[in-house]
Amino acid sequence: MTMKPQTLFALLMSLQAAHAEWKPVEGKIMTPWAKELTPQNAWDEYPRPQLQRDNWTNLNGLWNYAITPKDAAKPSDWAGEILVPFAPESALSGVGKLLEPDQSLWYQRTITASKSEGKRTILHFEAVDYDTTVWLNGQEIGQHTGAHTPFSFDITAALKDGENELVVRVHDATSGYQLVGKQHLKPEGIWYTRVSGIWQSVWMEEVNARAIDDLDFTHDVANGTITVAANLSGPAVDGEKLRVSVSIKGQPAGSAEGSGSATIRLAEPKLWSPAEPNLYDVTVELLDAAGAVIDSAKSYTALRELGKAKDANGNWRFTLNGEPIFHWGPLDQGWWPDGLLTPPSDEAMLSDIEYLKAAGFNMIRKHIKVEPRRYYYHCDRLGMMMWQDQVSQGYGPQSEPKGSNPNWTRLAPDPKDGTWSDEGHAQYLLEYKRMVDHLKDYPCIVVWSPFNEAWGQHRTLEVGKMAVDYDKTRPINIASGGNFWPVGDIADEHAYPDPAFPVGDPRFDDYVKVVGEFGGHGWPVKDHMWDPTKGNWGYGGLPKTLDEWKQRYSKSIDVLRGLKRQGISAGVYTQTTDVEGEVNGLLTYDRVEKIPASWLKPLHDKLLATPDAPSYTTILATSEETALDWKMTTEAPGEGWEKADFDDHAWKTAKAPFSGGGVPNAKFNTPWTTPDIWLRRDFEFDGTVQGNLVLRMFHDEDATVFLNGTEIAQLTGYVGTYTIVDLDERAKTALKSGTNVIAIHVKQTRGGQHIDAGLLDEVQATKP
Repeated sequence: MTMKPQTLFALLMSLQAAHAEWKPVEGKIMTPWAKELTPQNAWDEYPRPQLQRDNWTNLNGLWNYAITPKDAAKPSDWAGEILVPFAPESALSGVGKLLEPDQSLWYQRTITASKSEGKRTILHFEAVDYDTTVWLNGQEIGQHTGAHTPFSFDITAALKDGENELVVRVHDATSGYQLVGKQHLKPEGIWYTRVSGIWQSVWMEEVNARAIDDLDFTHDVANGTITVAANLSGPAVDGEKLRVSVSIKGQPAGSAEGSGSATIRLAEPKLWSPAEPNLYDVTVELLDAAGAVIDSAKSYTALRELGKAKDANGNWRFTLNGEPIFHWGPLDQGWWPDGLLTPPSDEAMLSDIEYLKAAGFNMIRKHIKVEPRRYYYHCDRLGMMMWQDQVSQGYGPQSEPKGSNPNWTRLAPDPKDGTWSDEGHAQYLLEYKRMVDHLKDYPCIVVWSPFNEAWGQHRTLEVGKMAVDYDKTRPINIASGGNFWPVGDIADEHAYPDPAFPVGDPRFDDYVKVVGEFGGHGWPVKDHMWDPTKGNWGYGGLPKTLDEWKQRYSKSIDVLRGLKRQGISAGVYTQTTDVEGEVNGLLTYDRVEKIPASWLKPLHDKLLATPDAPSYTTILATSEETALDWKMTTEAPGEGWEKADFDDHAWKTAKAPFSGGGVPNAKFNTPWTTPDIWLRRDFEFDGTVQGNLVLRMFHDEDATVFLNGTEIAQLTGYVGTYTIVDLDERAKTALKSGTNVIAIHVKQTRGGQHIDAGLLDEVQATKP
């Protein structure tokens, strides 16, 4: 069809007028993608990558809106226009208003339709927060409770040819037993601005009377097969069956037919991994008895298998396709200064993943948020593993006592559950299962986390057993950094700023041990802060220079490398971006790089290359098992105190470890409460170092270590557990056959204090 010039001109003018009426709310920092946004291009990508059809209509764009008392009737007048799918609290909505718990948010627009014989029209909402009621042409077509997963309604009966009025009412209290994640009515600290109403895409599609609603994939890596099952709606057709065709990179890889499902044996199976994210394109056709196509859809999947196995030292490790893999990624909140929970565009959302991939991460922990489906598609195709949190709620026991020091462990032996109503618990289970059903076929997702810390943690054993049974293909991290109960696959500690884990605690011997949060090193960037007048913060206080930030970050990675060798199987750094008052991102909130990916990648490559299960020979024992004597003084000893021939006969002899308390998981034998301590110990060594000479050390705070008068380590800050510290060739050279002297100075400024040290010969395990 050729459009007349005057018609085209009128259309362009109307589009420009619509664009002119909408603009972002001023007063907040914006991402670069905000300036590219218009009502015509707002999230115009097909929203469902794993079930694609050509015939669909994007309903994002300008809608009318109004805010009324909670129980008010449909408004007769509208307050203005809102840009869907952005929440009214966000700048990109063009509204910038908070929805209060005693109010309702209303949306209204017209949709033009032409009904087709034998077809059905489905209205899809990707996510609406929280209680939603929908009317079409004055007829109520459905309700939904929940904020984070898609829902849809068959609107065929209420639809008419021509113009139709669509009305949506939303109530969102952001309180009670709602699963809200980081939303808060009074945002501060780690809590952010509330998000109400439609915050992901709204769209329509026309389908046949008998249609494919969903596809389920199962995989057998050993036999190289993919099984595709279809969930169908509408009246069944006699003799119907599925025909499934699979290809990879444009080349056919197999096909099969079956009733309800079909199993394809792949030609030359190619596995999915972060290094090789091989995806299979899938075409599914629903056929009648004569072989005619009733319905068809396109999808994709991957062949990969998750598991766990013990390493040579008896520690459980994650496996991918039968091979051990260390999960290394950032905590990712998925918040935006201009769109809040809604990214300004698909391109913006993708940019975060691409930055993290370039920086050498192989995993992302998606923190108490469910992203748009295209986010997981991008992770699938780029090869980024995903830990998926269930969105949390705030009711429950505190995960740590008020005023505790930063190393307080959340893996304490006396866990406590929150008390929830049966109704609240039932809604929690419903929303968890919705999340798993919604995301289970995305290959990138490798861990489910029902709880974060103790936020809404309740009936933990019941929830854990449910989660294990509901998806047996993925590990379950029952409570990331929360109160630990013996269920699922993972024991997860949170420690700031440096990583820590009580690796010697036998309670965790049967679990994959991970550090689910650490770091949070802050760095504010002028003109790129949410509110520069407020207390922008990071864990451990803010460094004075970017070089100091880099030193802190490098130290945290070194500590994690030591923990990896002692059985830790994953690390999660806080965090990808700044968020509101938190300035501890690798990127600013508006997505300006603080730290280039090129600077991070060598550090991350070294972490991933660190051996999982080296063997150790003790050269100088720590006092973890048997208390050993050291020479000590708390008065400045004078020049040359670190040398082997220094006369220390006047020093006191005492048993390590030395501590002033305030350090969880740390046993000690000799009190030390002064600002400084100097230590010396003689030991015999007759032999050759077969591998790497390393320190095994627990220090709080700054420690300088000498061997026979040679400085071999200078360690800043503190660690929350015994860790491995790499030494360079100076240490090997300083170690001699016969009598040796190790000398240590530790300086304490605040909080807990502790010191113990030993020397080990580390030999990396070789594969058979």
